[in-house]
Amino acid sequence: MKKTIGRKEKIDLKEWGITGVTAKVDTGAYTSSIHCEYAREIQDGAKKVLHFIVLAPGHKHYKNQIISTEHFTQKKVKNSFGHTETRYKVVTTIGLLGMEYETEFTLSERSKMKNPILLGRKTLKGKFLIDVDKVNLSSHHNKSGK
Repeated sequence: MKKTIGRKEKIDLKEWGITGVTAKVDTGAYTSSIHCEYAREIQDGAKKVLHFIVLAPGHKHYKNQIISTEHFTQKKVKNSFGHTETRYKVVTTIGLLGMEYETEFTLSERSKMKNPILLGRKTLKGKFLIDVDKVNLSSHHNKSGK
């Protein structure tokens, strides 16, 4: 059974040490994205490692923490202005409504956008119904324990 979420929801990115951060639900976007100001590929012996920092220094959940992963790719994405750009894509688990979901995020420059995190259709499909009149239904779930 699909769970209902609002147009904005609080999510946890526990692997990255971030909890209770707001994400905009965006059915117009295929892939989820998160704001990233720093991303560098580092050659570590025979393997490549991506080092990146999510969110912006002014964001209340910003940690100034370098996250590292060997599991990344690059993806061509059409941005909100219709231009194609190449972005890094990483995978992590999000916590929402008491459940965990593996989610792909593209790392994107979103400093001029109101929302640093978007949850796209690939994450939402088959799991959620969106009630655009509501926000933070996940916080009601956490308080009631449902």
